[in-house]
Amino acid sequence: MVLVVFLLAWLVRRRLDLSGALSGDRLWRAWFQAGRSAEAGHEGGIRWGLVRVVVPALLLSGFVWLAAAEGWRMAAYPLEFLLLVLLMGAPGWKPLLRAYSEAWSRGDMQAAWHHIKDCLPADERGQAISPDEMHMALSKQLIVTLFERFFLVAFWYVVGGIGLAFLARGLVALQEQWPQAAARPRFARIAGWVSWIPARLLACTFGLAGDLAGWLKAVRGVLFTLGPATDRVLIQAANGALTGYALDPARFSRVHPDEWTAFGGRSLGAIRDLLNRSMLVWVCGIALLVIAGVV
Repeated sequence: MVLVVFLLAWLVRRRLDLSGALSGDRLWRAWFQAGRSAEAGHEGGIRWGLVRVVVPALLLSGFVWLAAAEGWRMAAYPLEFLLLVLLMGAPGWKPLLRAYSEAWSRGDMQAAWHHIKDCLPADERGQAISPDEMHMALSKQLIVTLFERFFLVAFWYVVGGIGLAFLARGLVALQEQWPQAAARPRFARIAGWVSWIPARLLACTFGLAGDLAGWLKAVRGVLFTLGPATDRVLIQAANGALTGYALDPARFSRVHPDEWTAFGGRSLGAIRDLLNRSMLVWVCGIALLVIAGVV
């Protein structure tokens, strides 16, 4: 049933994302805003943020355990389905990427920048950014966002149930949505811990879903080390797994100067295809685990 619940939730979430409906970020923001505020830098803000995520996660895990112990495990699956639909998803990206690709195809980099600047991290919103840097920043943000909204949730749901999936997604939400900005870097470090294994697993999946030879050269020295952050590991693995210089704007412009205006759309399409194939690999892997009786 774990596979069935996840597949149904994933399919429903994809349809909701296409229509731009039911943003999980808004729900997290409302949940955190309802919490107690703290002065900037005050440790109580960090503790209270963790409480807002850890306590519901424990309650969910306890409810599922109690339902299984009482022979009512099936009754928990509808709740898990609903929560997975809410935890996953990245609505709003489709029209943004379409507008960005159209602006890139016209050669209007200023318009392309204005379409995507709000979705980038604050430290990457400099006005002097070049087209190459702009596209790489967007590509990295797209890969990391979809990892955190889908693959991270899927990994911890399969490994530890809906409680761990809620905890992992909640930590990501804390680093982005918590009202006390000074506490967000601390939440980001904690979220990095729960992302370490699933990020490396997704990076390995890129090799299976893309160009294995190129991937092997790209991930050398970063895949299993503690130093590199999640975004660096994922973008480097994706760069090696993609062919046609899809994540190398400078080299693409040298090799295909006449096709430069098509690069933006082609690159984003290649990234989406790689992520979709990677999710299919994960679904097949979960199916094998179910057949083996592991989950």
